Amino acid sequence: MKILEPFLNWQAEIQAIRRDIHAHPELAYEENRTADVVAQSLEKWGIPIHRGLGGTGVVGIIKGKIAGTRAIGLRADMDALPMQEVNTFPHASKHEGKMHGCGHDGHTAMLLNAAHYLAEHNDFAGTVYVIFQPAEEGYAGAKRMMDDGLFTKFPMDAVFGMHNWPNSKVGSFAVTPGPMMASSNRFIITVKGKGAHAALPHLGADPIMAAVQIAQSLQTIITRNRKPVDAAVLSITQIHGGSADNVIANETVLRGTVRTFTLETLDLIEKRIKEIAENTAIALGCEADFEFDRTYPPTINHPKETAFAAKVMRTIVGDENVNDSVEPTMGAEDFAFMLQEVPGCYVFIGNGMGDHRLAGHGLGPCTLHNGSYDFNDDLLPLGATYWVKLAQEWMAQS
Repeated sequence: MKILEPFLNWQAEIQAIRRDIHAHPELAYEENRTADVVAQSLEKWGIPIHRGLGGTGVVGIIKGKIAGTRAIGLRADMDALPMQEVNTFPHASKHEGKMHGCGHDGHTAMLLNAAHYLAEHNDFAGTVYVIFQPAEEGYAGAKRMMDDGLFTKFPMDAVFGMHNWPNSKVGSFAVTPGPMMASSNRFIITVKGKGAHAALPHLGADPIMAAVQIAQSLQTIITRNRKPVDAAVLSITQIHGGSADNVIANETVLRGTVRTFTLETLDLIEKRIKEIAENTAIALGCEADFEFDRTYPPTINHPKETAFAAKVMRTIVGDENVNDSVEPTMGAEDFAFMLQEVPGCYVFIGNGMGDHRLAGHGLGPCTLHNGSYDFNDDLLPLGATYWVKLAQEWMAQS
């Protein structure tokens, strides 16, 4: 690996920042302390900042000393998850029910590391915007930053994002043009029936039986309505109804998620869920109310920027450590909103197999959204090197 030398000298400092953020996790739109750490670090390195986009967002502005109009955005997320950490090493979460279980602490630290270098080695033409975003975990902080003027206040030619990926070796990268991650969507179906004594079911209209029929029928959308080549997931994750063994309920609620790589497939699934829910309920003497929330669109990488990012990766870790046609994941990411507005690319960086964790880690695997997870600090120099090389080479294009 071709790591830029200053990052090896700065490892202790940036690792301390990462672990401090890990120990003090903050949920969506509450990242005040984290934003202060980011802002103070950037200002210490002489980087002008703008605060307040998306509530707690921070943007650093790094101008090259050579006149130029090119501009690139590098983005990291800052928020933690509402989950309990089971690790007991010294930098484990100090806040009950809050944890950096997805590595956003590491993403923030890698980008800070890169910003430090670019501020000291600004012999490029153009501007690098380092974007520290709140509320990625389900609350669309990217979109809120955009609504607050991210791309109008700071116009960019391209924007790039990165996420650590457990069970991939340290020193590896993965990316693909086109869909990289799926859309994320929620649905709620409220089936309204008529309550009755369970011994006299003919006097009521049973919403639980209607809900069961709806739940079974919804899977025909995936197996009979969707083109087999169009990947999609429809999962019912909750069914709530009833209060006693001898009472037929008045109402039953089904909730779940839909994931797709295209908006056309998503349109089809939403339409068919509504039709099946409403008509099945009517057939069984009930009514169905349907709600569908399109949380995040698919994360779709732009081909030109993806090829550029893969080329940069190869210069750092070699051809054998870059997978430029990785299988997309059904996970979702609100960086998708940015890619709808500005060309760019989202990549994965290998986080290792979990053996980097200190004594005191939990027994669970070191996977995302797991109480035993921890970001691998060995990535801090590598991820920062990627960010720097990406920005430098983007600016150097003719």
